[in-house]
Amino acid sequence: MKTPSAPEQILQKVYKQALANPKKSVISDVAIRERVDFVCRCMSNRAGVRLLMSCLLGKLDNPKVDPRKPYTEIGSEDSFSGRTYDEQYLTGFINKHRLPCNPTTAFLTPTLRNIDHALTTDRELVGRPRELYKKTLQLLTDVAENKVSADTLLVETVRVLLKLRDEKLARMTSLLEALKRTEGALPLSSEAIVSLVAQHLACKNASRLPVLIVAAAYQAAGERLGERLIYLQSHNAADLQTGSIGDVEICLIGDDSVVTVYEMKMKRVTVNDIDVAITKIGKTKGQIHNYIFVTTDKIDPDVTAYASKFYEETGGIEIAVLDCIGFLRHFLHLFHRIRNSYLNAYQTLVLNEPDSSVSQTLKEAFLALRQVAESGE
Repeated sequence: MKTPSAPEQILQKVYKQALANPKKSVISDVAIRERVDFVCRCMSNRAGVRLLMSCLLGKLDNPKVDPRKPYTEIGSEDSFSGRTYDEQYLTGFINKHRLPCNPTTAFLTPTLRNIDHALTTDRELVGRPRELYKKTLQLLTDVAENKVSADTLLVETVRVLLKLRDEKLARMTSLLEALKRTEGALPLSSEAIVSLVAQHLACKNASRLPVLIVAAAYQAAGERLGERLIYLQSHNAADLQTGSIGDVEICLIGDDSVVTVYEMKMKRVTVNDIDVAITKIGKTKGQIHNYIFVTTDKIDPDVTAYASKFYEETGGIEIAVLDCIGFLRHFLHLFHRIRNSYLNAYQTLVLNEPDSSVSQTLKEAFLALRQVAESGE
């Protein structure tokens, strides 16, 4: 068995301490305790808590470093690589204990990239919410000024995250149990499912949902269509980084060549979008049959006319622009008998997405909306 490294041993010890008394704070200072709680519970931006944990872990691993200097670019003897601690040690720790944090490092977020100075409170990090970064930097200063130990602060941070995790699991369990009580009732009609998904799509921060709406269709009806989903891009993955063509990629069963590409837009599709698609198609050596834009905004007739002219120019590749809810409505009526399979596939995709793509609030909203729809309340 591999011997745990010093940072791994530190995290194991911190976890045991946090778990020992999960309901009671280990910090007596009310102001510091409130700052930790704010950083841990800031669901709109999870970079703060990973930054805080990385800096504290670095300080505990090497007491000589300044927790406010997690960048080797600073060049001082008391600086260190916060990203190394974040990626090499925190990622595994977070995943193992299912802590409510982003799955990737905080140091690649725009706010925390390319910094070559100490994270002191007199410098403002440009990010939202501003209060998150102010409180995170203040906590690092509290450690540097010996107002609280790095050990105590990390234990408190993990304790609050464990509490958040358990609260989240309890809510999800309650919502799923409520859904179970509606089992056996008449399945929702196709139009009721369209209405349910449309309500979900109207929620805040729903930009990932159009991808899941289309992906669920292929999960439910893929075998009947003789096609399968092969690519479901992450919410913030750029095409150039992943080598993908679109957000959802479809191939024929038994063949790995992409034949249909879906690109989702939460805004109007433009002529420029069509031109970019043509460039991408040109790099695929002609195996694509359809390149389909799915939008939640209005569709410009001039854009659809522009897209249609490329059919002959590309030798039979069709480019189309579809309305997201219109796509769903047509699919559910065309495959009416598997409408409930579609709904279950969509729910599974929503719940399995990382919180950074589909927030916990959005997941709970769907379960609540479905429970109301199926109960007839």
